[in-house]
Amino acid sequence: MHVAVIGTGIVGTCTAAWLQRDGHQVTFFDPLEPGEACSFGNAGSLSPSACLPVGMPGMAKRVPSWLLDPLGPLTVRWRYAPVVLPWLVRMLRHSSREEVTRIATALRSLLVPIFDCYGPLLQDAQATALVRRSGCLYVYSSREKAAQWAWGMNLRRSLGVQMRDVEQDELEQLEPDLKGRFRFGILAPENGSTTDPSALVKALHAHCMARGAVHLRQRVAGFERQGRRVTGVRTDEGASLPVDGVVVAAGAWSGQLAAQLGSRVPLETQRGYHVTVRSSNLQLRHTVMAVENNLMVNPMAMGLRLAGTVEFAGLKAPPRFERAQALLRLGQQLFPHLDTSATTQWMGHRPCLPDSLPVVGRARSAENAWLAFGHGHMGMCMGASTGREVAHLVAGRPTQVDLTPFRPERF
Repeated sequence: MHVAVIGTGIVGTCTAAWLQRDGHQVTFFDPLEPGEACSFGNAGSLSPSACLPVGMPGMAKRVPSWLLDPLGPLTVRWRYAPVVLPWLVRMLRHSSREEVTRIATALRSLLVPIFDCYGPLLQDAQATALVRRSGCLYVYSSREKAAQWAWGMNLRRSLGVQMRDVEQDELEQLEPDLKGRFRFGILAPENGSTTDPSALVKALHAHCMARGAVHLRQRVAGFERQGRRVTGVRTDEGASLPVDGVVVAAGAWSGQLAAQLGSRVPLETQRGYHVTVRSSNLQLRHTVMAVENNLMVNPMAMGLRLAGTVEFAGLKAPPRFERAQALLRLGQQLFPHLDTSATTQWMGHRPCLPDSLPVVGRARSAENAWLAFGHGHMGMCMGASTGREVAHLVAGRPTQVDLTPFRPERF
C-alpha cells in the first residue's frame, strides 16, 4: 500500500518506520522538518512508569490557585478561558480514583513495550546510542512529603512498575548533585531517556527516507473520498496525491483532519515550556523528577533540560517565556550551584485529550484512515508502541495492545 503519514514528529515517524517494515510505501506530509515541534522540545523521558494521567484525585481543589498564578504549573490565559473551560471540566470528571485507575491501566499497556518497540527501529537507523536505560529518580524534600503522593506511586506499583525507596544516604551516592535539597527518593530502574529527542526523530526519519519514503513539506487541507475510502490527500497548495491509506499523526493540528474523517474529538493543546542549560555543571546520571515542584530534569547532549509546566492558551497566542524563566529560577533553587550562564528556551504544543489517553484507531467514516495523536507530554514515551499498533491495524492483524480505551469513538 501507499500510505500517507501526516506528521513528522515522533509518533508519525515511528508509525512510518513500522509501516515500512511491513513493506508499505510511505509519503510524509509536514511543512516542518522532522523532530522540530514537540519532538524537539520534550523532556526526553522514556518511562514505563509514566502511566498517571494529568487529572489526579484531589486536583479540583488545587486548580483555582493554579489558575490565579500565571507562572504556576498549570494555568489558563484568561482570554482563552471560555474556550477551554468545558474541556477542563471534562478532565476533572476523569480525576476520580476509579477513572484514574482505568486510565493508568490503559496507559501502562502502551508504555510497557517502550524499549521493545524502539529497539528494532533504532537498530535499523543505527541510532541506539541516542537512548539510555539509566532509570528515573522521583525525589522529595522528605519521606513525609513523599507520603502525599503515595496513592499514585502505589497505583504504579500495582500495575507492575518496578519502584524502590531510596533513603538520603543512597540518594546522595546515586546523585551527589542532589545533596542538600532532597532527602528521600523513589527509583524507577526500568526507565530510560534519550540524550537528544530531535536527533532521535531525525535519525528515524532519515532511515525512512533512505528506504524510499518521500517527504512533502506541505500542510494537508483535506482528503479525496470515494464512499468510505480515502483516495487522495489534498494540500493547502491545491495539490492532490493519490494514496491507498492515510495516518493522521499531526499532533495538536490533528483535530480538524480527524473531523473530516468522521471522528470529532475534544483535542486541546497543552502548551509546554522548557529551558535547556547549555552551561550546566551538574553530573546527573538519572532523569530526575522533583515531584513537589512538578519539574523534570534530564541531562542531554545539548545541556540540562528543565521542563514541567502546562499552559492553556490555544494554538495562536504568542509564547509567554516568563514561564520558561520560572522553570530556570526553580532549577536554581533546587540546584544552587548550577551554572546558568548559557541557556535556551522553548514553547511547543502538546496535543491532549481530557482523559489523558491518546486517540489510536480507525477513523469513523473511512475504512482506510487511521488516527494516532493526543499523547500529551508522553509522545516520546508512546511513539514507537503507537506506531507498531497502527501498523497492525493497517495490515489487518490483531493488535498486541488492547486499543479499546484509545478508540476515537469514546467521545
